[in-house]
Amino acid sequence: MRKSRRETGEGQFGCIVGLIILAVGIFIAWKVIPVKVRAADLRQEIVDDAKSAGMMNEEKIRASIMAKAREDQLPVSDDNVKITRGANQITIEVDYVVPIEFPGYIYQMHVHNEQTNPIF
Repeated sequence: MRKSRRETGEGQFGCIVGLIILAVGIFIAWKVIPVKVRAADLRQEIVDDAKSAGMMNEEKIRASIMAKAREDQLPVSDDNVKITRGANQITIEVDYVVPIEFPGYIYQMHVHNEQTNPIF
């Protein structure tokens, strides 16, 4: 004798739990991915500025980084940008925290970008 799904206790509960987990994952990605993309955009600006450091002074580099941070709406201040120029290399460090708001919780995403390049 064959049992139907209802008789064995199987039902739609597993499907509902799976859909809820999928929805939570999509919501988290919807909140985090744009911040990650903007942070990567700023990182690329830091890499580009470090490569062209021979033609720019510290003030121009800092202004370029701050302009890109404002454009990408990232909470970077002048205190977060540290530029160290040695005899033949430059190091640019940008360290900041981006708050990501979730219902009932604010995640503080810490971002640290450091780029060292030789100066030609």
